[in-house]
Amino acid sequence: MLYREAGDFKTSYVADSQTFPIKFDRIRYYIIVAIAFGVVPFFINDYWANAVFVPFLIYAIAAIGLNILTGYCGQVSLGTGGFMAVGAYACYKLMTGMPDVPIIVHVILAGFITAGVGVLFGLPSLRIKGFYLAVATLAAQFFLVWLFNKVPWFYNYSASGQITAPERTLFGIAVTGANTPAWAKYLFCLVILFALAWLARNLTRGSVGRRWMAIRDMDIAAEIIGVNPLSAKLSAFAVSSFYIGIAGALFFSVYLGAVEVGEAFGIQKSFLVLFMIIIGGLGSIFGSFAGAAFLVLLPVFLKNFLVGQLGWATDLAAHIELMIVGGLIIFFLIVEPHGLNQLWRVAKEKLRLWPFPH
Repeated sequence: MLYREAGDFKTSYVADSQTFPIKFDRIRYYIIVAIAFGVVPFFINDYWANAVFVPFLIYAIAAIGLNILTGYCGQVSLGTGGFMAVGAYACYKLMTGMPDVPIIVHVILAGFITAGVGVLFGLPSLRIKGFYLAVATLAAQFFLVWLFNKVPWFYNYSASGQITAPERTLFGIAVTGANTPAWAKYLFCLVILFALAWLARNLTRGSVGRRWMAIRDMDIAAEIIGVNPLSAKLSAFAVSSFYIGIAGALFFSVYLGAVEVGEAFGIQKSFLVLFMIIIGGLGSIFGSFAGAAFLVLLPVFLKNFLVGQLGWATDLAAHIELMIVGGLIIFFLIVEPHGLNQLWRVAKEKLRLWPFPH
């Protein structure tokens, strides 16, 4: 009976168009934010940070970025792993070249550098779309991985070809390196995700987001009514690449600490983030969170249940995980193309009407 609109009156346009129009939704949102910022940091340990929370936060940023491009603007991209590599290597060069600059500045600058690269590879979207654009972004994926492998300057002429994040602090607390506490990793990524999710929500609800969605729904009609395809598509590529670049910088510097581009940012990373937004729901910020949470928690659950409880072989559990993810993608594409976000929306609508049938 708490989930009701009755008595929740709106007296202004701002109140009527807010993200959470129902009071129960707002209270639930505030509780979740309060727990994330005020409770989890006091109880988190290295296992939960490295296995669940930090990868979820980073993948959520990447999923939001890809959802802006694919879900909101309708431009298919298979180059997410390559753009994450751009963010990682840009962050590495900035960290080693400007050691006195705060790490948060390095991460943001890495995002801007990736945005520039994304605009460059987004230029073909002005002439091609659909499958052909997907192939063009796939070419970007392979080219960027090849570039970071073959040009020694990017990894500072290291003999191993790997890049390793040096220890950096923020307000006197280590956020990168081997001595970083679990709560510092978590809070650093959480603050960045919170800011980027707030920005994405406002962008997609404003005039910029309406232009993206007009291009997605029918680009010719959008151009007729005055939407500039050049600025709309390239702005989507820029914003999407900015988010993905920040995710790549955090994935390298905070989560892994040392990466080799082919292993960390290969084509499987592009497909993983794409699967997140397909399962979570295209054109939805919540869907980005839901898809990232699902595909981060699924391997942990399967490993603990199949390997830990049932004693199955690790490789068998990994193969079953691939089968489950593939089956879910087929299921959502056929039965519910809008993913977990639509299931959540339907559940909320039924709660609003319960106990009445319609």
